[in-house]
Amino acid sequence: MQIKGRKINQYEPPYIIAEMSANHNGSIENAYRIIDMAISCGADAVKLQTYRPDTITMDLKTPEFMIKGGLWDGQSLFELYESAFMPWDWHKPLFEYANKNKITIFSSPFDNTAVDLLEDLNAPAYKIASFEAVDLPLIRYVAKTGKPIIISTGMADAEEIDEAVEAAKEGGCKEIALLHCVSGYPAPVGDYNLRTLTDMREKYGLVTGLSDHTLGNTTALGAVALGASIIEKHVTLDRNGGGPDDSFSLERKELKELVDNSRTTWEALGNIDYGRKSSEEGNVQFRRSLYFTTNLKMGDVLSEKHIKSIRPGFGLPPKYFDEIIGKKVSSDVEAGTATSWDVIEK
Repeated sequence: MQIKGRKINQYEPPYIIAEMSANHNGSIENAYRIIDMAISCGADAVKLQTYRPDTITMDLKTPEFMIKGGLWDGQSLFELYESAFMPWDWHKPLFEYANKNKITIFSSPFDNTAVDLLEDLNAPAYKIASFEAVDLPLIRYVAKTGKPIIISTGMADAEEIDEAVEAAKEGGCKEIALLHCVSGYPAPVGDYNLRTLTDMREKYGLVTGLSDHTLGNTTALGAVALGASIIEKHVTLDRNGGGPDDSFSLERKELKELVDNSRTTWEALGNIDYGRKSSEEGNVQFRRSLYFTTNLKMGDVLSEKHIKSIRPGFGLPPKYFDEIIGKKVSSDVEAGTATSWDVIEK
């Protein structure tokens, strides 16, 4: 997979997506500042959410439209999204600002009209949110753009993930990534079951990553250690800002740590390599080896009291200990001399 020329796979550093979500808190200046923060922290992309309350729900307060429990308890769906959505006329200036400052920007569309808006802005990729992963007509519509699609899998079972992937392929999408996700806000660490990542990658043969709603970065770094190629985290200017998503989002310092530590973790994964590393060469001399521990005359027969495995490593390797016991020395040797086949009869 590639987004704007940036390769995304296990052999490249993790692709870090800074999810703005509702953390603009109704201010386009905040949105600009979040983009600046993502740039300064080294994130690869900023992601928006493109919807209006009327494109995502209905303005009703009947029981099924009311939120019970959690961060948004007591609000109707319409009220939540009315307070959280980004005005559509912000998209163009934000895209222009991000492009000018050379950070990738794309969005999660929540209906076909959002896709049309984003296409007018030449969005380089699309993200399907977990709640929309079951909206197969929307996925097909996005896929027709020919752009890469990243699909979050929160709440989806294996059959629903299969259907989402198939819908993207049916629509013509050639580059698909799956993000393992738990749709809790915040989500408990124990619910993440990160081993699912490796199974998902093997099952689908697609780029995989993590959409992380836990607090902090530990879960995300664990995902990188298991081969995640994409990490998405909500980011905010101030976790105490009072917005719908602020409380479970990363602030500047934490985003910088995520970027740096994800890349360090990825670098540490490296390749399968049993060989000696360049950083070890200087220490080879301090490995254990066999040394003569007493003065010996030519012809003396070696016994266990004459040889010892010690540091440094200039003598024969300890694996030859049993082999040289009982052999004769071919010249005089002094205690503290490294063993060598040059002074031991073969």
